Formats: sequence, C-alpha cells, structure tokens
Amino acid sequence: MEDRKLTEKESLEVITSMIARTKQRYIGDGNILLLWGYATVAVAAIIWILLATTHNPAWKWLWFLIWIIGGIGTPIISNKQQLKNGVKTYSDTLTSRIWSTVGYSAIISALMCLGFMLIKGINTWSILSVFALVIVPFAEIAQGIVIKEKVLVAGGAVGLCAGIFTICCIAGRVMLHTPWFMPLFIVAYIAMMIVPGHILNYKALKEK
Repeated sequence: MEDRKLTEKESLEVITSMIARTKQRYIGDGNILLLWGYATVAVAAIIWILLATTHNPAWKWLWFLIWIIGGIGTPIISNKQQLKNGVKTYSDTLTSRIWSTVGYSAIISALMCLGFMLIKGINTWSILSVFALVIVPFAEIAQGIVIKEKVLVAGGAVGLCAGIFTICCIAGRVMLHTPWFMPLFIVAYIAMMIVPGHILNYKALKEK
C-alpha cells in the first residue's frame, strides 16, 4: 500500500500544527529563560559591585558561575518539560539545536580566550561580551521566528543592538569600562531573558 501524498493545504496544516505545539511548549515554560536571565543579571551585578569596591580584576572569573548555574538547571527544567509535553516535534528539535550550537560555541570561545591568555599573554576576553550580546540574541531571535513569538524577537533585538554597539566600541578601541558597560549588559539581559520569560509564563497562565 502506497503512502498517500499530502496536499499543499494538508502540508501547511501539519507545519502550522507543529509550530503551534512548539510555541505552546515554550509559552508554557519561560523558566529556562528566567533561569539564565536571573543568573546572568545576578552574577553581573555581583561582579560589578566587587570590581567597584575592590578594583580586583580576579572577580571576573565569577562569570563562569553563569555557565555552572545554567548548565545544572537547564537539563532539570528540560527533563520536567519533556515528561509533561511528551514527544518532540521537528520545531522542538530545531530550537534545541539552535541553543546547543550556542552552548558549544560559547565553550570553544572561552577555551580560545584562555589559550591566548596562557600561551601569548594576550587578553581577548572581551570577545565573550560580544558573544553574549550577539550570538545569544541572534539565537533568541531565530527561536522567536521559528515559533512565531514576537516577544522573543523583540527581546533578542534589544540584546543584538547592545551587541552591535559593543562591537563598534571594540573596533574603535573604546574601553568597556565597568561603570557604563555593566549596566548596559544587565539591561540587555533583562530585556532578552527576564521580560520575555515572565511574559511567556503569563501567557501560559491565561491559556489554562
């Protein structure tokens, strides 16, 4: 028995259904965004305060706390979400791969920066600021486009604007001084992660 080919209308309905299902998953769980958002903002604020009071650059190593917190918390939240929602759709897999690519890229970037510092004594850590404010927002915008969620696109756009500004500063050899850059970074992540996360959870409550 041959498989029946889907008509154009049926194909569109399947795609729309997949997107709607994926969107429902993410609307129902803005907790991953909130985890990364609050972790990033909290760690950034702590580093800002410590740098301002002690002027000791060693406190910048605390940035890696974000990866530790996010790396532990994300699988826990994802597993709970998977048990709740069941089988993944293609759109689920696509968004998952987008963020996996971001994660692997972050690890490679950090290792390269560490290599430059240990081998050549060259400070290239500012590239991670660019990464956090360009690659991460770009991934969020891509996810927003995939699941047709405007709040993710808007939040990602705010972060991306901050990232492009940061690139211009680095290209123009403008120092990313803590007193002005840290507030910019914190505001960008509030707009990118915390606000969209709360909006997604609010939408989930309204749909119940």
